[in-house]
Formats: sequence, structure tokens, C-alpha cells
Amino acid sequence: MWSKRNVKKFSLLLLVICLLPAAPAAAQLVDTVTVGSASAPPTGTVDVPVFIRDSSGTPLGIDQPPGSRIQSYSLKVNYTNAAAVASVTFTRGGITTTLTPTFESSPAGAGTITLIDTFQEATNLIPFTSNAALPGNQVATLHFTIAASAAPGTIITLTLDPTLTQLTDQMGSGATKESVANANLVLVPGALTVSAQVPAISTWALIALAAALALIATRMRL
Repeated sequence: MWSKRNVKKFSLLLLVICLLPAAPAAAQLVDTVTVGSASAPPTGTVDVPVFIRDSSGTPLGIDQPPGSRIQSYSLKVNYTNAAAVASVTFTRGGITTTLTPTFESSPAGAGTITLIDTFQEATNLIPFTSNAALPGNQVATLHFTIAASAAPGTIITLTLDPTLTQLTDQMGSGATKESVANANLVLVPGALTVSAQVPAISTWALIALAAALALIATRMRL
């Protein structure tokens, strides 16, 4: 039988434990998809890189056993101010440039474009660097051509669709799929800024400039 003193001590200890703050839940490990940012003059072309960061401990990754590597991705990019874009294409880039996909598609619509690639792990392993510094490894490139009518200063925001942007293994297994809905994928937007058109200098203007500089240099030597 406990004495009244021991019961009192136990009750006090129990009260202290109950008042202690709960231990924070373990942070959810996530991979990251990032769209880069760039600027281009009207009628100019610009390449915007797209990256994937492969974090260790996520369902898919270079640190996981064979069969659980990032070997397929769906990257859907939505862009604003579509009238400022004359054309856009989406291709493999960076570490996937030399790989051969078993499936590839790049459907596009008004203000949106997608790149879907699947690679066989045994023959075309995507060589991610685990825990690389953000934004990670480049896997794709957006090729934009700006419309001549685009006003300088126009900002074209580039956002990743949270539903259709996903990472999977080569089989597309749902058990290890990484997505925003599964809380293991983070999407980082980018932007494209239309800069002022740099006026071209004619050949005769260049000749006149060179002559003027030569004359100034001659007089300075006198």
C-alpha cells in the first residue's frame, strides 16, 4: 500500500507530465519541383530550367531500393499573360538530356504546357544527386518565345499544377507516388519578365562610331 505521501508525490509528478508541451511531430520529408526564372526581350527567346530535388527518406529516391527510384514525372506548368507568349515548348534537359524515355509526351493548351517522361530504371536510371542543394537537379527546359506585342515589364508567372505534377517510379505505382495531395512533394513557382528591347545598331552607325573613337585616340596622342 502506498502512503499518502507517496500518492501525493505521484499525483504531482503526473500533473507535471501532463503540463509538459507535446513533442513536435516529425517533419514530413518531401521532394521538390522548382521552375526557374528568367527575362527576355520582346520577340526574344529564353530557356527556363525546371528542377527536381531528390531528398533522402522520401518514398522515391536514389537512396531507395531498385524499383523505388524517381523514373517518371508529370510536370504541368501554367503561365499567365498568355498573349505575351508567341510559342513555348517543353523538353528534357539537364540530367535527362541524354536519356531515352520509354514514353514521352508534351501536351499543351491555352496558358499551359506539360512534360511527361518515363524511363526504364535498369537502362536509363535518372542520376539524381541525393539531398543536392536547392533547387536540385535540372530535368527539363521550357523554351519560350516572347510575342512582339509584349510590353516591357510584363511578368509571366510560371506555376506548377498541384494536381497533375507528380513523381513516380517506372511503373507509376500509387503506393510510392509523390504529390502535393500525398504531402511529400513541394512545388516552387518561377517567373518570366519581359525586358526592354535593346535597339540594334546599324552597320553604318558602327563604322561611324569606330571612326570617331579612332579620331579621339589620334588627337589624344598628339
